Amino acid sequence: MFEETIIESRKVRTSVKLSKVLEVTYLGFKRLFDIVLSLLALICLLPVILIVKIVSLLSKDYDSIFYTQNRIGKDGKLFKLYKFRSMIPNADAVLMELLESNPKIKEEYTEMKKLENDPRITKIGKILRRTSIDELPQIINILKGDMSFIGNRPYLPREKEDMMFYYNDIVKTKPGLTGYWQVNLRSRGTFEDRLKMEKYYSNNYNAKMDIKIFFKTFTALFDHKSAK
Repeated sequence: MFEETIIESRKVRTSVKLSKVLEVTYLGFKRLFDIVLSLLALICLLPVILIVKIVSLLSKDYDSIFYTQNRIGKDGKLFKLYKFRSMIPNADAVLMELLESNPKIKEEYTEMKKLENDPRITKIGKILRRTSIDELPQIINILKGDMSFIGNRPYLPREKEDMMFYYNDIVKTKPGLTGYWQVNLRSRGTFEDRLKMEKYYSNNYNAKMDIKIFFKTFTALFDHKSAK
């Protein structure tokens, strides 16, 4: 009986070690994929930057086309996230004013963490968001190692409290340009629906799941009804 217990214990330790090796190998290949693909994507991003700038100038918007914001990364570490600006320059201050002055907007934002008809979004910003072009500068974050192509949403520091007990699970992985929630619900569903799905990803991620998410992303991009 004692010998059987020892043998079983050894099997468990061997299984754990093998699982760890597989995880490290998977994460290594995932990082290599991120580096190679982000370098190629940056080449394609340059003409997009030029086009966005020209369209902004034609729209008489002379502010920077880029927007940076603190986001929560892996293990809760903050990083600067890059995006094409799709809102008016003082968007955060305007949001605070809207939440204080309009109870309906506050209720919608509390539940969804976004506004369906957000008055802060510019004309070109609507196009950038609908096509998800506004997310492309995050390629820089991927190259730096702050993010991955596949992962959970990069949450705002002010959303940490609202993430409740889901927080510790979600920050186990790097945030992603696309992810399990984005390809399944995107702008649909409540904030908690998103948290549940991203907790599931953090606790079950693997190469097969990431490959499915990667290819399903292209389908989601053309689902204009869910892109808001």
